[in-house]
Amino acid sequence: MSDYQSLVDEVSALLQAPVTLEDREFTLIAFSSHEDDLDPVRTRSILRRRSTPAVRAWFEGFGIAHATGPTRTPADPAAGIRARLCLPARHEGALYGYLWLLDDGAVDPADPRMTRVMALATRAGRLLAADTWQGEAAPRAFAQLLSGSAAERAEAARTLGALRHPASTSASVTVVWVSPAPYLAARLPYGVPAHRSEGGLALLVPLPDRTGTASARAIAAALLDPGTGSHRALAGVGGARTDLLDVPHSWREARSAVRAACAEPRLGPVACWDELGAYRLIAAPPMATPVAPPADPVLIPLLGPARAELLRTAETYLDHAGHAQRTAEALSVHRQTLYYRLSRIKALTGLDLDSGADRLLLHLAIKTFRLATAPEAPAGARDPDAEN
Repeated sequence: MSDYQSLVDEVSALLQAPVTLEDREFTLIAFSSHEDDLDPVRTRSILRRRSTPAVRAWFEGFGIAHATGPTRTPADPAAGIRARLCLPARHEGALYGYLWLLDDGAVDPADPRMTRVMALATRAGRLLAADTWQGEAAPRAFAQLLSGSAAERAEAARTLGALRHPASTSASVTVVWVSPAPYLAARLPYGVPAHRSEGGLALLVPLPDRTGTASARAIAAALLDPGTGSHRALAGVGGARTDLLDVPHSWREARSAVRAACAEPRLGPVACWDELGAYRLIAAPPMATPVAPPADPVLIPLLGPARAELLRTAETYLDHAGHAQRTAEALSVHRQTLYYRLSRIKALTGLDLDSGADRLLLHLAIKTFRLATAPEAPAGARDPDAEN
């Protein structure tokens, strides 16, 4: 943006006229300082960052979209439009935008200074072309990450890296999935790749750290349209990933989060994978994907040799439906020892073992971990196929 601003300021200084730069869709990119010489069209363009379709059609009626050099557009006093000089910003023959001089016809297109000005317009076209390519390349790469082959996903990750896109340089990324119900397209964040399909809208959101998805939740909430009538707008936020090649897993998690919110409305309207509780394990148990970790995040604090007794205590306690006396007997420990271990489990996992939902989550996490880490066959068992 500093390049655009410097360019606009230089044109304004050369020709002593207020200048704006717009892309080919009439979206405002940069503008020079203005005194009291704005007309209503320019005022609205600056305030709204874009021109209306009617204004665009009026100016394009003078052939600016096909011009290769300075083009004069006349004034229309009745509509409050002052005369302008339009300089097309082209690159390799293609139109990417316009430099507009609000000059009331004072600048002569044959002025010697126009040679330098047109060189600046060409530079603007080159900058806009690069931004347009990057703006189109990033969503294409994101689409490849979601559903491409292994080779296509690797190529997509390289593309985002070559673009120095925030998704490739941030600490981690996540996928936000918005259900097909109407969403507020005007609130799509700038620079965040989006992929639309019949099933909904996916966004690749860079995150400032490796775990927190709060910024992604805020983006999802802003996109949901509260005025959707009977169609409840829902969004899901997948788990954070530090490797772009793992983006498909975050996408599946975000979609599963939306399904969970359909089944359990209290989880919506923005359902985060990390906060689904037992639904996280029901929707996508670790065994479903070979590259997934063998344990749900809630169980990680209880893993490792030093906490093996805590894991066994948690499992036994839940297997006995939270009955302290029977659990203590099964573990052959005093009830006070059991209570101490349970307090440690609560402190390490952050779960409330008096909550049925938290108990369900921990119980499912333990059983899923046992299944995921079990050997293919009992030790010493013979493979009959290997003997034939």
